[in-house]
Amino acid sequence: MSKPATETLSVVAKRTSKKSTKVAKKAAVKRVAAKAAKPRKTAPKSQSRTVAKPALLAGGNPQIAKADGDAPVQAYIAAMPGWKRGVGRRLDALVVRTVPGVHKAVKWNSPFYGIEGQGEGQGWFLNFHCFTKYVKVAFFRGTSLHPVPPGESKHKEVRYLDIHEDDQLDEAQLAVWVKQASQLPGERM
Repeated sequence: MSKPATETLSVVAKRTSKKSTKVAKKAAVKRVAAKAAKPRKTAPKSQSRTVAKPALLAGGNPQIAKADGDAPVQAYIAAMPGWKRGVGRRLDALVVRTVPGVHKAVKWNSPFYGIEGQGEGQGWFLNFHCFTKYVKVAFFRGTSLHPVPPGESKHKEVRYLDIHEDDQLDEAQLAVWVKQASQLPGERM
């Protein structure tokens, strides 16, 4: 081949490769745009996460992350199984009604109720926990309540009230205990 023919071929080859590159780039841009416009089969992670039901631990006790406030306590109550959920709602409502401004939290997979602030009465005075056949209400200064709640504890001052499915809950007596407990020095945990 002659030199001009070779130069012509190389110019044509360069034009073709430039043209091929442009065509390939345009095709790639179109594929990316089409993929972006196409509806996704699954939603992005941030949208697809649904609120999972809390796991139930031994005895049907809901596993709720440690947190302060009403929301985690309500999540705990909503996750309580069967008849225990009704007991949880009644206990929560009774405490809120009896101790306006009560501070709530979930700690160690149990709702806690206390007095927030500085001074003698600050701290937690009550919690409850699900067991297989009952809900256990713990009064942290229970031996100071009158009358003393019936359930004994290995802890010196703690007393319990176990609420079984068929028990008639004496809300008047429970309200008296809650009121008394809220006025005693609370536990700091």
